[in-house]
Amino acid sequence: MGVMPQQQGRMKRHPTDGAIARARTLRRQMTAAERTLWHLLRHHRLDGCKFRRQVPIGRYIADFVCHEAKLIIEVDGGQHARQPDQELRRTDFLASQGFRILRFWNTDILSNPQGVLMTIAEEVRRHHPHPPPPPSRGRDS
Repeated sequence: MGVMPQQQGRMKRHPTDGAIARARTLRRQMTAAERTLWHLLRHHRLDGCKFRRQVPIGRYIADFVCHEAKLIIEVDGGQHARQPDQELRRTDFLASQGFRILRFWNTDILSNPQGVLMTIAEEVRRHHPHPPPPPSRGRDS
């Protein structure tokens, strides 16, 4: 596989070296809040949208991504509050790739999972108003 050229001054979106292995490790070591949110998002449970977890994008790994809605969900613990400059650079890069970012604190997900899910659903519907039709079963008309 060759290296993709940068387009219009944007950083490459494909994962950097080691990002896929790092993402696999993060999937195995999810926090309680990440596991709770993943249970709510997986299997197209939110308006039929597909979310993926621990997705490498450039040099970053997004917690949850819905490519159809161009939406990233970040689950933040205390370490994020201590690194505001790094979080700003990360957010700027992900936004430059066309994604919208929603952030939730671990405590919010654990104490009010349905409220968090409603907020995500509103954001998905705002930018992806019509869920895809279910797969057809049977003969074509």
